[in-house]
Amino acid sequence: MTNTLLIAAGGTGGHLFPAAAFAEEMRRRGWRVVLMTDARGRRYAQNFPADAIEDVPAATIQSKNPVTAGLAALKIWRGVGAAKKKLNEIDPALVAGFGGYPALPACWAARAQKRPILIHEQNAVLGRVNRYFAKNAEAVACAFERLDKMPAGVRKVVTGNPVRPPILEARARGYPLAPAGGALTILVIGGSQGAKLFGEVIPAGIALLPPPLRARLHIVQQAREEQVAAVQAAYAGAGVARADIAPFFADMGERLSAAHLVISRAGASSVTELMVAGRPAILIPLAIAADDHQTANAESLTKVAAADVIAEADFTPEALARVLSSRLADTHALSVRAASARAAGNPDAAQTLADLAESLAR
Repeated sequence: MTNTLLIAAGGTGGHLFPAAAFAEEMRRRGWRVVLMTDARGRRYAQNFPADAIEDVPAATIQSKNPVTAGLAALKIWRGVGAAKKKLNEIDPALVAGFGGYPALPACWAARAQKRPILIHEQNAVLGRVNRYFAKNAEAVACAFERLDKMPAGVRKVVTGNPVRPPILEARARGYPLAPAGGALTILVIGGSQGAKLFGEVIPAGIALLPPPLRARLHIVQQAREEQVAAVQAAYAGAGVARADIAPFFADMGERLSAAHLVISRAGASSVTELMVAGRPAILIPLAIAADDHQTANAESLTKVAAADVIAEADFTPEALARVLSSRLADTHALSVRAASARAAGNPDAAQTLADLAESLAR
């Protein structure tokens, strides 16, 4: 009889992308995989490798307005009821919660039905939903050695964050040759909450670099759709001969493979992918991230001297230009930082997490 794994995840791609890589590995091992999320989570799950996707109502209680909070609580309660019914039908051998508020109904239902729960935390700070269910879990798997807000007495297993196949391919290709005086590729991945700021600050910072250095640069940058033309024009005006600007790059594995340096937010997936691929970085943690978890995530790269961190409040063209001038002046040092990032990465995270899952299932 085929065992069934139920994965509870949603909210953002940051929760669903690692869950998808884990699901792929579990299916390879012969498991039936069901994803439980909500309507918003389904938008990120179009190509999720599941045998079935189940929607349940979900919400987050953030408003101080009692009516709004009450409606959210009612929606959560309905979601838990729906999740209990679906779990009875599916009868999973294990429920794996990847965080985000859409994971709450499934984890709540699993706890009520005394089913084994595995929690996976992508960030270096345990998220609110994962924190709530950690004491009910057989184990909490995590991406980084550092895991703040972890309740005492809970089994912690460092597995890493499962990554997509294109990132593993970038690792296999190795760091691109960066000859002295040759072309240098900078990849800028702003993410949904970084693109606007990056589109304003980074071209201005590049424009402050010495003209001979600017002429060597190839910039590949994600920008908001309404910013693309302005960002492209800013680079042309700064003497950057090659600049590929787009709201989204479908071939991120290829783009990362070609990059000599990456400028990025410090989301869990971004940091993990930089480590697995082995790329030096300049990280700008999102200031409004809950519990400042992006600064905590960045530590995994800064402690091995593979990244510089600029706080969002200090992220000015001048500050960026200072760091870029230092890093791009020494291509050998860049390759050393790339090797440090690579050595800290865990390309086997999906297999390690799958081994743990199989040991906990019943």
